[in-house]
Amino acid sequence: MSANESPATPQPTATTYESAFMKACRREPVPHTPVWFMRQAGRSLPEYRKVREGIPMLESCMRPELVTEITLQPVRRHNVDAAIYFSDIVVPLKAIGIDLDIKPGVGPVVERPIRTREDLAQLRDLTPEDVSYVTEAIGLLTRELGSTPLIGFAGAPFTLASYLVEGGPSRTYENAKAMMYGDPELWADLLDRLADITAAFLKVQIEAGASAVQLFDSWAGALAPADYRHSVLPASAKVFRAVEGYGVPRIHFGVGTGELLGLMGEAGADVVGVDWRVPLDEAVRRVGPGKALQGNLDPTVLFAGTEAVETKAREVLDAAAGLEGHVFNLGHGVMPSTDPDALTRLVEYVHTQTAR
Repeated sequence: MSANESPATPQPTATTYESAFMKACRREPVPHTPVWFMRQAGRSLPEYRKVREGIPMLESCMRPELVTEITLQPVRRHNVDAAIYFSDIVVPLKAIGIDLDIKPGVGPVVERPIRTREDLAQLRDLTPEDVSYVTEAIGLLTRELGSTPLIGFAGAPFTLASYLVEGGPSRTYENAKAMMYGDPELWADLLDRLADITAAFLKVQIEAGASAVQLFDSWAGALAPADYRHSVLPASAKVFRAVEGYGVPRIHFGVGTGELLGLMGEAGADVVGVDWRVPLDEAVRRVGPGKALQGNLDPTVLFAGTEAVETKAREVLDAAAGLEGHVFNLGHGVMPSTDPDALTRLVEYVHTQTAR
């Protein structure tokens, strides 16, 4: 047993292990192309808005029974092939004491941005006790989900660093990039510390029963390939290495990362997520052999009517025809004003069209 393994780690049930989603991640033959959607649990669902009413986002992530209900809602409604654990990428930062909040219409806002070496002291190690509500929620979820796999997730070190250094969302990442270029040692230490926190957060989820994990590097597309390789890839690779021993599929996703797809696969993922900008048959060339792909319908297509959705979904499926493993998804998250019925119809369409 390696240092990355735990004797207490729940083993996936035979039905979960043999599910279409898990088979696709392992690049094995599937009964149909599996489908799930990033942000499938959330504001597009009226039942979500109802149960979240009056509850701040971060608080909702810390209530196990509420997390369970929200995570299950799209599985019930859409018949997707996997559930994604309902949380937010800043939850582990909040859990270790970072003074931040998620402000409606803005996003995560950090009270004391990290700009100096002294500021690194804010980032202590994450322990399972810090996020006991995650362990409890995943225990509830896996009992309810049965044969449907649960995907755990975390924000990647670069994206977390961007929020911490900028103090909130940014279009230019000027402070983060200034640190990366101007104080590369501090930048490397920041990302390394975030890699440890992220890995610990993923381990908690896997040990509680998550069948797979996804690392969201939402803002990595802001980087040139050389900068990504030198200044970001080592930290992401550290996260993937830390959970390798558990044997669960590891997914890596970013937005606007067409030029980085090969490097993102190189970081250690089993499955590389692709946004809508690069066709999957081109993405597989960039990523190289030995990886499954996930994606990549443009989420705005869902506003165009059933015929257009099916036409564009067919294009994605045709581009994926030669892949060893394909998980159908959007090229980014479900948009809040999306008609939920459009998602339900899309799942049924993909299942029907790809039935073996």
